[in-house]
Amino acid sequence: MEVRICIDVDDMERAVAFYTQGLGLRVGRRFKTDFVEILGAGSPIDLLFNAPGTKPVSSSESVRNYQRHWTPVHLDFVVEDIEAAVTRLQRYGAVLEMPVADRAWGRIAGLADPFGHGLDLLEFRGRGYDEIVDPR
Repeated sequence: MEVRICIDVDDMERAVAFYTQGLGLRVGRRFKTDFVEILGAGSPIDLLFNAPGTKPVSSSESVRNYQRHWTPVHLDFVVEDIEAAVTRLQRYGAVLEMPVADRAWGRIAGLADPFGHGLDLLEFRGRGYDEIVDPR
């Protein structure tokens, strides 16, 4: 089964620049509708243009808002050099919300993309998450 990640954005070219130049991913296909496929992560990322104020589904009472928002789902991107990645993403509009912090498995930084979506950068050290596996 393939998993595709869909991200609503209100400025397609800014989104393409953020996810390609900022994260080092690449454009796959551009579709006739307002939809661009981004490749190079573990799953394809589909950037979907949707204007602010539009409803995500017709029965919804809420509307799209590209200010910082919280959702229980976020993306983690594994990088080689976390400081360089944070700096690069900030140049493309990311907001650093949690500075780089050390963990038993490596390092983490929390950011928001220019469209209000949360994302984390991870830099693994040693055995990565295997450093914290519960042996049970």
